[in-house]
Amino acid sequence: MSLKKSISLVIVVITFISCATNPFTGKKTMAFVSNKQLFPMAFAQYNQVLSENNVLTGTSDADMITRVGQRIAVAAERWLNANGQQGYLEDYKWEYKLIESEQVNAWCMPGGKIAFYTGILPIAQNETGVAAIMGHEVAHALANHGQQRMSAAYIQQGLAVAGNVALANDQRALGIFNQSYGIGSQVFGMLPFSRSHETEADKIGVYLMAIAEYNPDEAAELWKRMKANSGGQAPPEFLSTHPSSDTRIANLQKLAPKAKAEAKKFGVTTYRPIN
Repeated sequence: MSLKKSISLVIVVITFISCATNPFTGKKTMAFVSNKQLFPMAFAQYNQVLSENNVLTGTSDADMITRVGQRIAVAAERWLNANGQQGYLEDYKWEYKLIESEQVNAWCMPGGKIAFYTGILPIAQNETGVAAIMGHEVAHALANHGQQRMSAAYIQQGLAVAGNVALANDQRALGIFNQSYGIGSQVFGMLPFSRSHETEADKIGVYLMAIAEYNPDEAAELWKRMKANSGGQAPPEFLSTHPSSDTRIANLQKLAPKAKAEAKKFGVTTYRPIN
């Protein structure tokens, strides 16, 4: 079988594999692994992370993480219900934990399991900054980005196998294919795919923080602090999983008025004090 036919066969198979619908865009997305399979795996991994780290409880910062997380979750449910997605969150098991670590990081696993590291709190600076981070991370889970990345990885692997089968009798061509495919599928496939997820999560996240009564103007300010903290040490955007800080700041500044307009639909016209 030729390389072209092998790859075409993989694409045809992919076409018939189940898809999901992004509740925020209405677009079909890859879903080779269902959330009913993915959520239990994510919950088990989350529990493992908690067991291996010092989880802070009963502190003002830990209470803040929970408070902000609950508000963002309520905002997500309000937004989804208003857009015909009632019951979308029924399998989510929200949990918000603060982990003692110097890592400048936070994440939300599929199904609503959230972790913040104490190392990111000085950059968040205040509760509104935490809400900007929380909204972004929760957005990844709501839009099923983990599910899509896993599906994309299956496609990447499937196309690699198809190429190797098709070129098995031509070692020179096989070597060239493997070298070029490895680099090309990352730079022109997986990395742009990841950056698109980050951009989408920025948009959804800033809407959620606004509906939760946090000023969306502060999302761009947070990223200015993120940029300063990195010291400019970042790969070129086309070689990164994330958009550049400058790109994100500009996008968030444009999105803030739209987020305010969206929040106004839910009766939100003023925001919580920044402190």
